[in-house]
Amino acid sequence: MSRTRQLISALRDALGSADPLPPPPPLPEIPPPPARVYTPRPERSPFAARAAHHTTALVGIGHVGTRYATDVVLQFQAELAVAHAAVAALLPDDWAAHNGFVALASRVTDHREFLLRPDLGRRLDEPSLQLLRTQCTRNPDVQIIVADGLSAVACTGSGKALHDAVARACQARGLSVGTPVCARFARVWLEDEIGQEVGAKVAMILLGERPGLGTGDGLSAYVVYDPRLGKTDGDRNMISNIHPRGTPIDEAAQRLAALAAAMIEQRTSGVSLDLARLGLAGERTPRPPQIRQRLVER
Repeated sequence: MSRTRQLISALRDALGSADPLPPPPPLPEIPPPPARVYTPRPERSPFAARAAHHTTALVGIGHVGTRYATDVVLQFQAELAVAHAAVAALLPDDWAAHNGFVALASRVTDHREFLLRPDLGRRLDEPSLQLLRTQCTRNPDVQIIVADGLSAVACTGSGKALHDAVARACQARGLSVGTPVCARFARVWLEDEIGQEVGAKVAMILLGERPGLGTGDGLSAYVVYDPRLGKTDGDRNMISNIHPRGTPIDEAAQRLAALAAAMIEQRTSGVSLDLARLGLAGERTPRPPQIRQRLVER
C-alpha cells in the first residue's frame, strides 16, 4: 500500500469511520391495504335529496374516491354541449316575418363578430333604423323587443309566446304596446336605441340569455324607463331564467307588466325603482319541486 493510502486510512480510523454502524431503528407497523382502495359511491344524504327537488343544480352528487362518478362527468359534458349548441345557433333570417315581427338587425355582420364585438350588437344598422321609423307605432307606453341574444334556441322556442303574454298583461293594466319587433345579433343595450327611436316610455327586451349547464333555452327580460342611448345597467331591472324549468312564461309576463307599470308610475327604473310598491310581495310562494333532465343514462 502506498504511503498516501496509509495516511488516509489512519485519518479515517482517527475520525471514527471504523466504528460499527448503530442498529437501524425499528420500522413502524404498516396496516394491511384495504379490500377496496375506492369506497363505493355513498348514498345521497336525506338533506341533499330533499334540496335537489327544489333546484336544477347538481346537489349531493357524491364521489368515487377523490373524483366525480362517471355518470356525473358524462352529465357535465352533455350539458356543456347543450350550452355550446345554444350559443352557436343562429336566428333564421325569415323567423321574424313568419311570426309577425318587424325584422331588425344590429350592426353586426356575422355570428363570429357578434361574439367578439358586443358594442356592435348594441346599435341598429341603417336599414333597421328606417324600418323602425316608418313601420312602428310612435310613443307607446311599452315597446317590447324579442331578440336572439346568446341563445337563438330560446328566442325561436318561446320568444313569441313570451312577447304575446307580456303584451296581454300590459294591455290588461291599461298600457299601450308598440309594434312587435325582433332584433337579430342583439345585445341588451339595443333596447335603448329602439325605445328612443319610437319614443316609448318603457323598453323591454326579451332575449336568449347566456346558457348555463343544461339550460340553453332560457330567456331574460331587461326593462328600462325612458330608454335612450347612454343608459347603464344600473338603470335596468331584469328577470332571468324564463323557461319551463325556471320561471314560467305566464308568471314572468305578469311580473314584467307590473315592472313596466311601476316604472311609468314612479318615472324611474333600475336601482332607484321602489320594488316594494309593485304589490307582488304577497304573491310569492315557495318554488315548486324541480326535475333536472338527465341527458346521460346510468
